[in-house]
Formats: sequence, C-alpha cells, structure tokens
Amino acid sequence: MTFQPVVPLSGYGGWRFLERTLDSQQEAFTNSQPIVRDTEYFRENIGNVQTAEDLVSDRRLLSVALGAFGLDDDINSQFFVRKILEDGTSADDALANRLADNRYADFSAAFGFGDQTTPSTQTAGFADDIIGRYEVRQFEQAVGEQDNDLRLAMSVESGISDILSRNSSQAGQWYSVMGNAPMRNVFQTALGLPSSTSSIDLDQQLEIFQERSQAVFGTDSLADFSDPEQQEKLVRMFLIRSEAAKFATSTGGSTALTLLQSVPSIF
Repeated sequence: MTFQPVVPLSGYGGWRFLERTLDSQQEAFTNSQPIVRDTEYFRENIGNVQTAEDLVSDRRLLSVALGAFGLDDDINSQFFVRKILEDGTSADDALANRLADNRYADFSAAFGFGDQTTPSTQTAGFADDIIGRYEVRQFEQAVGEQDNDLRLAMSVESGISDILSRNSSQAGQWYSVMGNAPMRNVFQTALGLPSSTSSIDLDQQLEIFQERSQAVFGTDSLADFSDPEQQEKLVRMFLIRSEAAKFATSTGGSTALTLLQSVPSIF
C-alpha cells in the first residue's frame, strides 16, 4: 500500500506543516511497496533500453520515465512520446521544442535518444537520477491529490533550479517559466495576473511578468528566486492569492479583498 501524505490544512498553514514533516513523510512514501517495486524494476531494466521504441514498449519503465518529469498523463500516448524522444532537442523543429510545455524538452534531453550517439540509459548514474526525480514527483502528486496548490508549491524549488541550469539569459529563464505549466501557475497567481495573460503576445507577456515581479518581489531576475528566503515569499504569495481567489468564488469578494490587503505585512 502506498503511503498517503498527511496534509491536515490547506493554504500557507498546510505548507508550513509540510515543511516541518517533509523529510519523514517523503521517506515513508519512498519506502512504500508500490514505489519500491517500480523503482527497483526501473533500476534493473533501464540499462537494456537502447532506443525510444524499447522504452515505450515497456509500460513499467515508461511509467517511471514519464513520472519523473510530471508527464504521467501521457502514459497511453506511446506514439507521441516516441516522437518526442526520437526527435531530441537539438533541432529547432523538434517536436519537444515546438510544444509550449518545456517539460517535454527536459524529458527528451534527459534520455538523449535523438541527440546522442549513446543514449543516457547506458551511462552510470542515470537510473539513480531518474529514480530520484520520480520519487519526488510522485510524492508531490500524492500531496496534490489532497491539495493541488501544495503540490505546485512543492515543485517551486526543483522547477526554478531546472530552469536556471538550462538557461543563461534572463529572458530565456522567464520564457521557460511561462512555458512550464506548474511554474507558470505559481508565478502567474503570485503576481496577481489573470489567466488571460497567456493569450497575448509572448514578448508582451515577458514584460508583464518582469514588471510585476519587480513590483511584488523587488526583483525581475529569476535567479534571485533560487534564494530560499525569496522562494518562501513566492510560495507564500502564491498560496495566499490562491486561497483568496477560492474565497472570492465561494463567499464573495469582500473576504478575498481582506486577505489580499493583509499580504504586504507578511514580508
């Protein structure tokens, strides 16, 4: 039986509880039988995978591979996943590079079927890296089944780290935020931007995100959010604004307005 995370509260209170109990809860989840069974199978068999076709042909391996990048919903889209992997990421017209969600590019690049003479499945340490990602993502997903906002909050640290390691330019980093569904949700909510922002010109979106980040957090540099204190401010603002939006829907705007008016005092 898979360990079910304990999440007694929603919002920022729930986040603080998770922070205090994360290590013990993560360990219990990782050691639960279904997770151990999946990860042991992956470790024992991924070295036999030479091609994208090999990977998509083994549902158990594919489940861990996709789960490591938060792409679990694509488990039944074998042709699509194979195309993502075989195209790689080197060419501008590669399928992963043409998709708005850059998790597909991360997934394709990690396995290296389209870009490398020898795929990453044949390199030392690859299995451990994917398994580590998988365990973290699956725990986040388990938390998300109880509170999706907390799942998104948990993804902030690794999401920012991945983006910064992949992009050297400030504009490129923000474009990656906008192209990563979980990260976009967190920043868009924390910055008080409407969902309709995604429908305007991409360069205009970049300006809006940077201007709002400067106004709300005092910086328009994504690199500054690698600082734990700044990350905590981001998560706090995201959870408060998200809770306020839910209150506005269920009880009317006055309660939400009161919550939002109290936000500046927490920094």
